[in-house]
Amino acid sequence: MQVVYPVDLFVIAFGIAVIVIWFVMFAIGLKNANLFDKLPAEDYPLKELYFVGFALLKCVKKEYKTAKDRRLRRQLSVIYQEKYAEFYLRAVYCKQISMSLLVLAFAAPMYCIAQGSMIAFTAVIAGAGVTFYYYGETTVSKISKRSEDMLIEFPNVASKLALLINSGMILREAWERVAKSGKGILYQEMRRSIILMRNGWSETDALFSFGQRCMVPEIKKFTSTLIQGAKKGNRELAMIMTRQSKEVWELKRQFVRRQGEMANNKLMIPIFLTFIGILIMVIVPIFSNLGV
Repeated sequence: MQVVYPVDLFVIAFGIAVIVIWFVMFAIGLKNANLFDKLPAEDYPLKELYFVGFALLKCVKKEYKTAKDRRLRRQLSVIYQEKYAEFYLRAVYCKQISMSLLVLAFAAPMYCIAQGSMIAFTAVIAGAGVTFYYYGETTVSKISKRSEDMLIEFPNVASKLALLINSGMILREAWERVAKSGKGILYQEMRRSIILMRNGWSETDALFSFGQRCMVPEIKKFTSTLIQGAKKGNRELAMIMTRQSKEVWELKRQFVRRQGEMANNKLMIPIFLTFIGILIMVIVPIFSNLGV
């Protein structure tokens, strides 16, 4: 007769609890199964299961009012527009919960398949935690990538604006000309500002909104300077733009240098792991021979 240990009972109880929670949330959330259909598949894999996380968050009465929630909502409003930010905020949490709960459901089966190996059980639980973290960080990474792309495009935009304004063109015309000259994210945001101006917004308000949407400190500072210069007149603005253009190129040089340093640091990780592996391969046989 096979002996059943307390740890076996714990794992079985844990597995049953997770599976029961999964199916109960599946049944409760099934009516909202189509809620996430419009999400982009490349950013939201297995979105067909997000209603499970939606049901669980609704059951625990998640309020989305923490400092982290407010920061994430503000960042999402930049990518997906403010009116959709609340929906995408919930989608991010539903993605994290649904995917990590799905991984967690395999913990008990893996324990049984591995013939009672706690390592396998612990590894699956750790995998669920990594899944939760990863799917939260993908959104943050996308926002960071967006900011980096803007910083790369920024010097060219500033130079073009400075050149056109120094040639005598007024700010609004120069802004429109530059906005139509590129296809990057920064150019897209400039075109959004043009739409706002055509819809009745003043140049000052449209430029301020542009700086807020970019969320990059250097661009926000540049936009504030641009607004101040526009209020003083085109001659003063031309001088400011020339000075700002030089500063922006210096910022790009610093940014490129930082990126190079980060790339070098990332390369050190596989080198270090390789060194540890070689060290183990050398030391283990030595100690084995000493023990003979």
